[in-house]
Amino acid sequence: MARRDLIAGNWKMNANHLEAIQMVQKLSYRLDPDDYDRVDVVVCPPFTALRSVQTVIEADHLRIHLGAQDAHWEEAGAFTGAVSATMLEKLGVGFVIVGHSERRQVFGEDDATVARKLRAVLGAGMTPILAVGETLHQRDDGETDQVVSGQARTALRGIDADTLATMVVAYEPVWAIGSGRTADPDAAAAAATVIRSVVSELGGAEAAASARVLYGGSINPGNISGFMAKREIDGALVGGASLDPDQFAAIVRYWV
Repeated sequence: MARRDLIAGNWKMNANHLEAIQMVQKLSYRLDPDDYDRVDVVVCPPFTALRSVQTVIEADHLRIHLGAQDAHWEEAGAFTGAVSATMLEKLGVGFVIVGHSERRQVFGEDDATVARKLRAVLGAGMTPILAVGETLHQRDDGETDQVVSGQARTALRGIDADTLATMVVAYEPVWAIGSGRTADPDAAAAAATVIRSVVSELGGAEAAASARVLYGGSINPGNISGFMAKREIDGALVGGASLDPDQFAAIVRYWV
């Protein structure tokens, strides 16, 4: 069974709820019905805009999936400023990014924390988009495979094969995020192969064949086709370019 491509936009800490409404409406105007038959399109606004975007998606019957940028591992409790996976699920969120490098690098999240968040997302019935990737120092030291496989293995260990088959993992080299630099498509495909081998190790060949592996890191309309030409890559986790509906629509329609 062929894997469906998935293009997700991570809006990060950008767009108030009014701007978010305009962005998702403009994106929907630029996509054709046939596009949704080929690609799962996900937008991940900041927490403050989730309800507004959900309302637009539902009222206009848009085929755009709602995603969130993070979730706490506990269902409820004294965690000021945190948002639980169960809260997100009640807002119609279907996908949640976990382990983004900015959460790891800026907020100090380690692999164990990422694993707890991933299980909370699964427990709430949503699909995690697990982000893994190496720093420039690790890349220069030839540690890419070791870092990527280690992050993926820690997060996915103990998950059953059927669930692993639905997993979405994004290879996002830390040095490429927001830098304007991208990994070579061949290098990204090699990292995707490493990720899929971890899924195979933990859940078997069928799970590995079904799981989707994305590339992320300064993706734009000019370079997306090179990554999507690699059979190992099933889509993209897009940062800055996803804030521009024209650019994001062009990325979603990478084959045009």
